[in-house]
Amino acid sequence: MTEALTLYPCAKVNLFLHITGRRSDGYHTLQTVFQLIDLCDELTLSPSETLGFSPDSDQPGGEDDLCLRAARALQDHFGVSHGATLTLKKRIPEGGGLGGGSSDAAATLLGLNRLWGLGASRTLLAALGARLGADVPVFVHGQTAWAEGVGERLTPLGTAERDLVVLHPGVSVPTKEIFSAPELTRDTPLSRIPAFFDGGGHNDCLPAVLARYPEVGRAQAWLSAFGPAQLTGTGACLFARMPSRSAAEACAAAVPKPWRAWAVRALAESPERAEANSTEA
Repeated sequence: MTEALTLYPCAKVNLFLHITGRRSDGYHTLQTVFQLIDLCDELTLSPSETLGFSPDSDQPGGEDDLCLRAARALQDHFGVSHGATLTLKKRIPEGGGLGGGSSDAAATLLGLNRLWGLGASRTLLAALGARLGADVPVFVHGQTAWAEGVGERLTPLGTAERDLVVLHPGVSVPTKEIFSAPELTRDTPLSRIPAFFDGGGHNDCLPAVLARYPEVGRAQAWLSAFGPAQLTGTGACLFARMPSRSAAEACAAAVPKPWRAWAVRALAESPERAEANSTEA
């Protein structure tokens, strides 16, 4: 095994989110664009005889933590008993629609694959990750992408770099609650990638979120003064495109308390994939 590794699992925003159907197993089919952004957690994986998880003090951890589940999935698939200590520093807010938990799980798969010298491909790791959550595969592949199915069918997109503000309105929105909403649109017609680049798309989850979480609506109204404010995933976070980094920083600094905001940059690929590509080059 190698020495300790530190990875920086990044967040995402959904540039649009269409719910196109519902399968017999209860999962929703969708179309979306997962846009990676440079708001990142920090995950350190250290060699150990057993598996252990050391989260931030305000994170629950425990046997059901997604990172531990990812580690055990890797152990089970390869039939190994290697251990590791996972130390996670959270910066991506939970319950915000930014994919932080899924990104942490993907980083665990990628990092332990290296730490334990397993030699697994991204395709295999993404398949293992899909059993943990529909958003995990996009973070394993580490590329901004068009997604279909339940989020596992990915087409990488060469999106332009852009500055964004991400705003957290101080509430947590459970994904299951929104996808269970009786009024949720579940029959949006299928779209195509060119239509997205022509400016098409919306978030089908927005009406259900606004009906249940009025604070999200107040935050949307405030952020809309700076640019069109969009909901990412099922929320609660919103984002808006900014004309420059300085404009994004000024907007984030002006956010009223107790809301929180970050000036972020859109990424074509994750920090882990960028590092791997530079190493291979």
